[in-house]
This record gives sequence, structure tokens and C-alpha cells, in this order.
Amino acid sequence: MEMELDMEPLKPSDLEILLHEGEGATLEYKTALPDSFARDLVAMANSTGGRILLGVRDDGTVAGVTDSNRLRAHIQSLARHCDPPVGILVEPVGRVLSVTVQESEGKPVQCSEGYFWRQGATTQKLSRDELRDFFRSEGAIRFDVEPCPKFRYPQDFDREKYRTWLRLSGITGRPRVEDVLVNIEAAERSGGTLKFRNAGVLFFAKEPRRFFNQAYITCLLAKGTGKADILDRKDFTGGIVADIEDALRFVERNTRVAWRIGRLRREDIPEYPPKALREAVINAVMHRDWFMDGANVFVEIYTDRIEVSSPGGLPKGVTLADLGTKAVRRNALLADLLHRIEFIEKAGTGIKRMRDDVRAQGCPDPAFQNGGFFTVIFRPNPAVRASLGAQSGAQSGAQSIQVLRVLSGRDLSAREVAAQIGLRTKTGALKRTLNDLLAAGYVEYILGERPTSRLQRYRITARGRESLGAG
Repeated sequence: MEMELDMEPLKPSDLEILLHEGEGATLEYKTALPDSFARDLVAMANSTGGRILLGVRDDGTVAGVTDSNRLRAHIQSLARHCDPPVGILVEPVGRVLSVTVQESEGKPVQCSEGYFWRQGATTQKLSRDELRDFFRSEGAIRFDVEPCPKFRYPQDFDREKYRTWLRLSGITGRPRVEDVLVNIEAAERSGGTLKFRNAGVLFFAKEPRRFFNQAYITCLLAKGTGKADILDRKDFTGGIVADIEDALRFVERNTRVAWRIGRLRREDIPEYPPKALREAVINAVMHRDWFMDGANVFVEIYTDRIEVSSPGGLPKGVTLADLGTKAVRRNALLADLLHRIEFIEKAGTGIKRMRDDVRAQGCPDPAFQNGGFFTVIFRPNPAVRASLGAQSGAQSGAQSIQVLRVLSGRDLSAREVAAQIGLRTKTGALKRTLNDLLAAGYVEYILGERPTSRLQRYRITARGRESLGAG
């Protein structure tokens, strides 16, 4: 199997530069071919590739090496016997033999002595933990298909979640639960028992966070454009399907809708594009790096934007420039289970659909940021914002006055406010009114440091009294 590379030959002038450069992550000097040469080959192949110069001392001076067909054949044999084979180019440059090593497309690569990589100018053997992390970072180990040894069936299995998924999937008849779980690859049979995979746990466990602490979505509502003042926070922990739906309901409750009158009926116009937001939340859950057990998905609502953030950044091999044109599924089984219930399409068109919906709703194009998290940033429809300002007196002003009047007598919980103004329960409209009054400084929490406490009450402020003419 020929593994030589088709590259331009190394010129003597190039060699002079390499000799002055000094050893580093991609350059190694050797006076002769050492017994450990296979380690250096796999270390560079597991990194970004590099070059090994035979016949060069550590200080960059040339000692020289005798070039021969036997030596070249031996080097090629070492490269071929790596697993997978390493691509190299062997060429003489004066008294030096240059071995160019290609970065492997089949990482991680090993030789007979194990797995190695480059750390600075040295070749290091990967420890057990480093090897595990390396496999994960290269996608050789997938979280969603790994077995979950702590999960016990049927004790930890939530039949109601399963029935909901089955109904949404369109599977008819009365198939055996175990057969369905195996067929959709959420579980596998092993020694007469049913062993769940991580994806199956995330979808069907009674308490997913017992097994994966990172299995939840945090939703935040901020008073301004930063996190200094949080009006509301919810952690949703009910499993993948429920968490997605709960996060979207949180956004719906805490964003506003304008309206216009058509010829036959009133048309509601949302402040933010609902389909694009749904796509972003689903993608954040589906494509996140589930091996990052100290991080979770965030949906954050600020006065000027909504941010949806997914731990781990973009999958390996995808850049911001690739968005909308290149699809890589980090968690293919999670994607398949969501596709079966029509939460997603498998064609890799999520970013395109997101952009199309944003433009159809008259909103600015979404912005994307990639780092430790991949974040999608949505801006509100400017026309809707302007319309909401004009409609506020007619649409929500009356309820705001009602709320301020009942709070002018005593501090009340949201449920008590609802009862006082004639509502049978808290509504999304009332929640938005209370949040608007909080943001405007007309009301305040009595427990400012604990906005989600069950003991929380709302209190009218001096500014709120002034707006009622109470002085």
C-alpha cells in the first residue's frame, strides 16, 4: 500500500530555513533513524502533521545521514504498519533526509507501542484520560450511542414519555415496547436484558439528570441588555422533548405580539420569528457536546435580543463560513429520534430554514458566534417593536393600570394579582405585563435576590404610585 504524498520537493533554501527554525510541534531533528521513529510518525499524524529531518543535531547543525533504498523502505514500512497507515513523503536534501508526515484523516493513529501526540517539541504517549478525550474530540466515540450502565429497565423507564414519543412518531398498532426501543436504537438486548443507550436515557428516563447532570435547558429573562438583573429563570429538566417545548413556551410567555387588522380578522405578528427560534433550540440540544457535563443549553431573553447557546461549539470540521451549506451531525442517534417525531428534517437545512423564517418575519438576519459555546443571536422585528409602542396603551395599558391599582393596597404574588384583576389563573399576558412593569421600575420584587422563590411577591414602587397619580 503506497502512502507517499504528492508534494513539491523540499529545496535547499527551504532546508536552511528549517534548520534555523528550531524544533517544535511540527518539526523534529534526528541524527539517525531511532527505534522510536514510529512514535514520532503517529504523534505528528495525530496532530497537524509535520516534518522529521534525519541527519540533524538538536542544535540544528547537520551531522548527515547516508541515504539508501533500504533506509527509505524501512521508513515506509514503519508508516504502513501504523493503524491506520500514515501518509509520508521521504526525500533527500543534500546530506539530510526529510520525512514529511501528513495529518491523518483517520485519527487517532497508533503504532505497536500505543497512541502518541505532539506536545510542543516532544512526543508524548497519551494517558488513559487523554486518550479518552482525544477519541471524543475526534468523534471516534459518540455520546448518544454509548451504553448507560446505571440505567435500569423498567425501573427508570418513563412510559408516559415513551407513549408521547410513540404518538408523535406515527407508529401504529400495538408493538411491544422493548421491540420498538431496540428498533429505534434507543436500547439493545444484551444477555437477556435491555441495555439503554445514552440517547434513550435522554428521551425516556423518569429523571434524566440522575444520569447526566447536564441534561437540562436554562431559560433567563433579563431586565436589560446584560445579566446584572435577572427577572425570571427556569431550569427545565423533563427530558429532551419536554425541555424543548418548555423552553419555547418560556420564550412565548416573555416576548410580545403586535397585531394588525386585515379584511376578515386580526393578525398576530410576533416580536421574534417563532419557527427560527424553535429550530435554534432544537439544534442547540441536538448538536451540543454532551461530553461537557458541566455545561447546558441556555435560552436568554434580553431587551434587545434573544440568545440560544449550545455547549461545545460547532462540530469538528464545520466553521461559521460553512453554516447553511455543510451539515455534520455530532449526535446522529439523537437527530434520528427527533426526526422520527418530525421535530427536525435530516437534510441538514436547519440554518437555511432559520434564515428564511427570520427574513420572512421581517427581522434582522441572525448572528452566529462560535467558541466554547455555539450561539445564535436573534434581534426583534423593528416594525413590530414600533407597533407595540403604539399599541401598548390600547392593548396592555389597561391591564398595567389594573395591576398597579391592586398592588397599591398590598404586596401580592402573581397568582394573587391574577385573582384580584378577575383572572382564573396566571396568563402569559399577565406575566408579560408584570415583567414590563418590573423593567420600567413601576413594581419590584420583595425578594430581589430570589426572583423565582415560591414566597416571591410584587410591590408597587414610588414611580408606580406616581403613574397612578397617587403621589
